[in-house]
Amino acid sequence: MTKTRAESVVTGLDQLDPATHPARDAASLRRVIAARAGVEAAERELREAVRAARSAGDSWTVIGAALDVTRQAAQKRFGD
Repeated sequence: MTKTRAESVVTGLDQLDPATHPARDAASLRRVIAARAGVEAAERELREAVRAARSAGDSWTVIGAALDVTRQAAQKRFGD
């Protein structure tokens, strides 16, 4: 099982004791880190889905419509 980048990053946030440290509770920052990891995973999945759609013969027009962007925008973002 491979770790995501967020899982392998040591932030030190878990060692903060809110009772003795002047900083606030780090729960919100851990949430930000987890959300960033989710965005990265979703971006990888989206790129793979677009690659699969292109391999299946779907046009940039159809892919753009699925993404709610123009054909040109889809091709610029995901094209080779």
